[in-house]
Amino acid sequence: MLQHVWVAGPGSPNPGELLSHTVRPLDAARAQALAIDLSRRSTPAEGGFCTFQPVVNGGACPFSLDCTGCDKFVVSGADLLYWRRKREQWYAIAERAPDDATADYLHQVFAPTARAIDGLENVLAGLGLLDDALALDLRRPQDYFHRMWSTAFRTADLVPADEEDIPA
Repeated sequence: MLQHVWVAGPGSPNPGELLSHTVRPLDAARAQALAIDLSRRSTPAEGGFCTFQPVVNGGACPFSLDCTGCDKFVVSGADLLYWRRKREQWYAIAERAPDDATADYLHQVFAPTARAIDGLENVLAGLGLLDDALALDLRRPQDYFHRMWSTAFRTADLVPADEEDIPA
């Protein structure tokens, strides 16, 4: 469910605004239809999803892959821990700034992202999903490769590699 909770990204006019329309429990058929629709309307990007249709359809990004500055970028509940780490990183950099003007500038640059994170946290807390989002750590390889690792192949079904097939 976490990947279906979307808020506007840092580059949008209202960072952190809830974009998901369906936040109540779904039956199995509706959940499957929603997952198919989301996969058709978005493509994964670093820390969220790109909803710009030419990119979703396989085209090149005309915005030089500046996802956080793009209003077509959305953040999902599954990405909360990623963005919390980014916030900690930015705050640590600002704390080590050589002067107050630089620290203020860094805080100003990160402010839209902070609003997006705060909005996502508020939405997840309101849905009772905040603890689940905080427990989802996508840095673990099994989170990335779960589908691949859970697909079983019998050894006899795999084609053995002949020595002739191996490049020298």
